[in-house]
Amino acid sequence: MKTIDELEVAGRRVFVRADLNVPLEGDTITDDGRIRAVAPTIARLADAGARVVVASHLGRPKGAPDPQFSLAPVAKRLGEILGKPVVFAADTVGDSAKATVAALGDGEVTLLENLRFNAGETSKDDAERGAFADELAALADLYVGDGFGAVHRKHASVYDLPARLPHAVGGLISTEVGVLKKLTENVERPYVVVLGGAKVSDKLGVIDHLLEKADRILVGGGMAYTFLKAKGHEVGVSLLQEDQIPACLDYLARAEKRGVEFVLPVDVLVSAEFPDLKTKAPANPDLVSSDAIPADEEGLDIGPKTRELYASKLADAATVFWNGPMGVFEHPDYANGTKAVAQALVDSPAFTVVGGGDSAAAVRLLGFDETAFGHISTGGGASLEYLEGKTLPGLAALED
Repeated sequence: MKTIDELEVAGRRVFVRADLNVPLEGDTITDDGRIRAVAPTIARLADAGARVVVASHLGRPKGAPDPQFSLAPVAKRLGEILGKPVVFAADTVGDSAKATVAALGDGEVTLLENLRFNAGETSKDDAERGAFADELAALADLYVGDGFGAVHRKHASVYDLPARLPHAVGGLISTEVGVLKKLTENVERPYVVVLGGAKVSDKLGVIDHLLEKADRILVGGGMAYTFLKAKGHEVGVSLLQEDQIPACLDYLARAEKRGVEFVLPVDVLVSAEFPDLKTKAPANPDLVSSDAIPADEEGLDIGPKTRELYASKLADAATVFWNGPMGVFEHPDYANGTKAVAQALVDSPAFTVVGGGDSAAAVRLLGFDETAFGHISTGGGASLEYLEGKTLPGLAALED
């Protein structure tokens, strides 16, 4: 893949496909990590005299404008980070976008409105997607792919547009791919993987692949209860995917056969009521053994013995990949499991990778210094699919 160093950008319109899919509460950005991650690439292009056209998706609008998914707040925050105005275009390929791009001077930056306001962005029809890519291509002379969180999507701005313009990879994607290679090629051992989050089904492919590579796999979060159920334990009303129990049994058997430690919670915090995440009112959870969850209660975080166990399993690691929280980290009564894993990574001399998504959000929400980790990814889904060994359409499109 070419890098931006190999492009002549001065005076030219450079389309930067970023991933600015940040969490919003109204017009307030609650985590600007993805904006900060791509800002150096945008700044570098602008400093080199490019006329920078930034584009991204946000949320899941249904192919038409929806004010709650507008990127207007992102344009303001991006400007603050860059230290220069970012002109916001009120559409993607319409009159506003065309006029805004045409008015750009050297070193200036614009952000287009949400790409997913146009149905062609996510269409499964090649012709419809291609037609939208043609309209986007008319706005630029060059293409830089730097939206790592979207490279696993076969979308117009990610997959089709690079074929229509001279293209290169941005600094963020270069860094992300380099990190992921360290997790898949000549890995330093012991290699420990920590998986959490809600659903086993979201992690099936990566578990299957990592059983061939990891030395230990630690499981927490909602997905742990399907594994506990597979071992014959009562899980009450905890998150459960009954249809995945056979797969869980297979993974446990394969792990034992291959000598991979597969570690599950030994105690959990449970409650009959899901916590109020708005008021953060005290939840008063009960602590029980993981094989003694009451039938009418739900597991919401790993307990203190599990936190201690997982920290011990991470202490001698040389490489760690973590994707998914250990519990409902948004509530202080159920944040300690996720906090313990994050702290164990901070304390470890290992090369530590936080695999994007909720894990990255938790690190910031819980007040950890981001520089204390080896790498915090901007793409949870993309990271997982890369580790599964899949071909990511957005990366394939950037190859020469």
